Amino acid sequence: MPHQPVIAAVLIVRDEARCIARCLDSIRPHVDKMLVLDTGSIDGTPLLAAQYGAEVHHLAWSDDFSAARNHALDLADADWNLVLDADEWIVSGGEQLRRWCRAPRLGQLCVHSAMEGAGDAERRNWLTRLLPHGVRYRGRVHEQPVSPLPHARIELHVGHDGYLGEQLKRKRDRNAPLLLRDLHDRPGDSYLLYQLAKDAEIHSDLATACDHYAAALQGTPSEANWRHALVVRQLHCLGKTGQTEAALALADAEMARYPGSPDLFFVLGNLLHDRAQNDPAQALDEWLPLAMGAWERCLEIGERPDLEGSMQGCGSHLARHNLDAARTQLRLLAMQAELARLVA
Repeated sequence: MPHQPVIAAVLIVRDEARCIARCLDSIRPHVDKMLVLDTGSIDGTPLLAAQYGAEVHHLAWSDDFSAARNHALDLADADWNLVLDADEWIVSGGEQLRRWCRAPRLGQLCVHSAMEGAGDAERRNWLTRLLPHGVRYRGRVHEQPVSPLPHARIELHVGHDGYLGEQLKRKRDRNAPLLLRDLHDRPGDSYLLYQLAKDAEIHSDLATACDHYAAALQGTPSEANWRHALVVRQLHCLGKTGQTEAALALADAEMARYPGSPDLFFVLGNLLHDRAQNDPAQALDEWLPLAMGAWERCLEIGERPDLEGSMQGCGSHLARHNLDAARTQLRLLAMQAELARLVA
C-alpha cells in the first residue's frame, strides 16, 4: 500500500485571538496535524489554538519571519507543509490537498485579500505556501521559500483580512525596517523594492511607493510572478500622484506584454478619465471616448483571477460602473456643447 503523505498546517502567530479559531476550523478537515508557533502573545492565542486542536510551541521573536517559519517547519517535520497566517482561512479547495501532495513541487495557492476602502473588491495573489519536506525560507519579512523545485498552482483559495482596520494599523511600522535591513544585505533586489513599494502604498505614502516601484521595475524580469501586479500598482500610484503622462507612457510600453489584463486596462481607463477632467477642451472628442474604450476592453476580457495581483471587479462590475458613469458624462458634455453652439 503506497505511503500516505503526512500534511501539516504550520502557522506562526502573535496576538491573534480575534481570528485563530476561524483559521484552524477551516484547516482541520484537510490536514493531519496543525502546528502553531507563538512568538509572544498576551491575548490568550496559544490557549485558543490548543483548544481548537493545534500543537502549540513557543519561540521568542527575533525580528525575522524566516527564522520563525523555519523553526516551525522543523517542529512540524511533515511530508508536506501548508503555511498559513492566522488572519487567513481556507475558502475552497482544501479537498485537493491530499491528491496534490504527491509530485515533488512547490504549491501556489490563491489568497483573496480584502482591501481597506475597496468595498467588496478583493486583491488576488498566487503565493507559494505548500511546501514539501525540507524546503525552508529566506528573508526577514515577505519571506520566500528557497528551492530548485518547480512551482505549480493548486486551486486552493484562501481568504485574508489582514489589510483591514486595526489589523493594518498593527503592521504599520513593522515591515519597512525589516525590508530595509534585507535590502542592505541584498542591494538592488527587485522583489524587496517591490515589497517596500507595496508597504508604502498601503500606508498612503504614494510618492515613496512610486520611487520604489520604478526601481523594482528596472530589475524585475518579464517572467517574474509579481511583475504584472508591479506594473498595475505603479500605474495606479503614478496616476494618484499627478504623474499622468508618465503613467500613460508606462501603460503604452506594457500593453503588448499584458493584452489580456483587465487590471491594466481598468487603470488605463482611470488615467484617461483623469486627463478628461484636466483637459475639458479635449474631453468630449478624445479623452472620454478613449477611457470608455479601455473599460469596454475590460468587459471584453472578463475576470482574470489567474493574473497575479488582480483585483476582483476590474473585468466586471467595477469597469461597468465606470463605463456607465462615463457615458452619462459624455451625454451631458455633448448636450452642453450643442447648447453652446445654438446660443452662439
